[in-house]
Amino acid sequence: MDLAEFRSKYQLNTLPELEQPNLIRDIEYPLRQAAVLIAIHEIDNELQLILTKRPTHLRAHPGQISFPGGKVEQTDNSYQATALREAEEEIGLLQSNVEVIGALPPHKTFTGFEITPYVAIVKNAFTPVIDPGEVDEYFTVPLSFLLKQDNRHSQKFSRKGIRYPVHFIPYQQHFIWGATAAMIDLLCRQLNNNSYN
Repeated sequence: MDLAEFRSKYQLNTLPELEQPNLIRDIEYPLRQAAVLIAIHEIDNELQLILTKRPTHLRAHPGQISFPGGKVEQTDNSYQATALREAEEEIGLLQSNVEVIGALPPHKTFTGFEITPYVAIVKNAFTPVIDPGEVDEYFTVPLSFLLKQDNRHSQKFSRKGIRYPVHFIPYQQHFIWGATAAMIDLLCRQLNNNSYN
């Protein structure tokens, strides 16, 4: 899949037809708003998804794999502005080098966040500049790997008597799971135009 096909499939395949069992609906406490950037970068003629590993000293989700992004600040004009600002701060991806083409539905987490993911294309090659206070590691995963359904897994876990699916994606030495894996799964289902069975 090249960038033109990615853009076309993303825009033509609509999400309302897809079930989203990964969304948590029964959270009673107020949710903190956050936004992330699902950035697609073409490297050596192959589409790659940008991911980061969070440092272990962070209070929220230490050591986990995530998209560039974070909590919405009062100075942000929109959730999209949050995702773009955070990507620039965390990995040095300039906002002028990003084309946002859409968003996935907000994803609620058990840790008290509602995360809005923005799907974007990196326009030109860039050299990541990592903020060590926010990011422990920067890496990319080929979109072709993620699109293969056999590489994306889900297992049900019980919480307060309700069973919820938890998504996970092993890739090389990385273990992508939770909200990040769920959002990747939803994006891949949209691109493949299929739904949950």
